[in-house]
Formats: sequence, C-alpha cells, structure tokens
Amino acid sequence: MHFVDAKGILSSGNGMNIYRGCTHGCIYCDSRSKCYQFTHDFEDIEVKSNAPELLERALRSKRKKCMIGTGAMCDPYMQCEEQLKLTGKCLELIDHYGFGLAIQTKSDRILRDLELLKSINRKAKCVVQMTLTTYDEEVCRIVEPNVCTTKRRYEVLEILKENGIPTIVWLSPLLPWINDTRENIEGILRYCIQAKVYGILCFGIGLTLREGNREYFYEALERHFPGLRKKYHNQYGYAYEIASGRQKELMEILRRTCKEYGIVCGTKELFDYMHAFPEEKGYEQLSLF
Repeated sequence: MHFVDAKGILSSGNGMNIYRGCTHGCIYCDSRSKCYQFTHDFEDIEVKSNAPELLERALRSKRKKCMIGTGAMCDPYMQCEEQLKLTGKCLELIDHYGFGLAIQTKSDRILRDLELLKSINRKAKCVVQMTLTTYDEEVCRIVEPNVCTTKRRYEVLEILKENGIPTIVWLSPLLPWINDTRENIEGILRYCIQAKVYGILCFGIGLTLREGNREYFYEALERHFPGLRKKYHNQYGYAYEIASGRQKELMEILRRTCKEYGIVCGTKELFDYMHAFPEEKGYEQLSLF
C-alpha cells in the first residue's frame, strides 16, 4: 500500500476510484489488464489519501445533484478500508450534500456503512451492486479467494432489502468449464429471487481476457484446475471475448427467470436506473414493499 495526493477524484461521468489495485485476488480480474496503465504491482494498493477533500470540493462546485458512482474499477471495501475508512468518509460527504450513490462491491464490509447507505437512500437514492459469480462455495473460494463468498454476499443483499435499499447483481464473469453450468446459474438466481434484487446485469456467459489479466488467469488455471489452461488455449487462443459454449441455454434461463419474477435484466435500463437522480424527469423511486 502506498499513498498519493491525487489531482482530481470524479470522472466526467461522476465516477470515482479512491483506491487503485485490489487485494481480493479474483483470478479473472479485468482491472489487471495492461491497458489501465498501472505503474505499481496490482496488490500494492495506491491510496488517494486526499480523496475526501477532493470529493467535497467537487460536490460543492456542482450546480445540480447527481448520482456518484464507485467500485467499477477497484473495490471500495478492500481490506485496507478497515484501517483507512476513506470510502466511509466519502459516503459521509455524499450524504451531507444530498447526492445519490451507486456503489459496487464484493465485500460484506459495506455493512459497516449501512446507516449511511440508508440515509443517502432516504434523501436521494442509493443503489448497491453486488457481484455474484459462483454458487458453489468451495469453487468460489478458489475463484475469488480473498473476499467473502457468494453465500455471505447473498446475506448482505438480504440485509439491504430489509433496509429498503435497492440492489443490482452483476452476474459476471462466468468461466467456461468452471461455473458456466445450469446449477450455478440457477443457484445464483435463487439468491436473487429471495433477496428481491431490482436487477441482474449479465453481459453474456463468458469473460474477457486482455494482456495482463490473461496471463494471471492462465497461471491460476494451471494451479487450481490442471489441464484447463490447455483447453482454453485450444478453444480460444488469444481471443479477447471468451464465450461459453452454453451461452444460449444459460442466457435463456436467466431471461426467463427475470421475466417470471419481475427482475430487470436489460443492460441499458439498469444503467439508466443507476445514473438517474430522483429529481430527473421519468425517475420513480423504487418501492420494495
């Protein structure tokens, strides 16, 4: 972990990354890709120590309220957040100035800030996005080794539901010959139904591999799934998009289930929902009860 004084915190789309890098150790992580131009080891977390000051300045200068997003690139609730509490401080500012929040994580550490999330949701809107990829707990511990398992993330979704906070599940990525199975999809969908999630984001059954994350992924396959690296090489070579051979079957299960239980699964509709501040025309606050 190392500290920097950043020059800015919000992107043009009002997204922020307080940390750069991650210690969750997910074997498929696209953020490892060289195109993101990390100048340090991925596990050596770069901490924007002045993030709260930058965020307050940015929020105070905005002419109208909007949704602030975080977690798309690097998880805001990594292990270091327990000590640094920078995510929590930024949420306090979002709450204080009356902005909305769309936050993505795999960690149950988000429950530390439950009261803040509830307050943001009362004043504006708070949407929590939780990534679920692997129903089998043992496989999950291999694929996503340094973060709470899918069952615990489901429990977090339940707690958020009980507190009136809308949730969206990222069902991605799904790895060929590992978790691209009917049993896996149906298990995760049961969690989503029970937790009454607002929506499920799925970009297809498969993953993407670019220089940087491809090498890390293949090394992990070699360690944990003997023979699977060669199978990937033979099937996909150095392709960027790695589509499962079961994509059609599994996407049909996903769409059918979402339609049956009233879960939104349209990508554009979900991103529009996450970006829409309550004052904007056409926005309707979600009622869970």
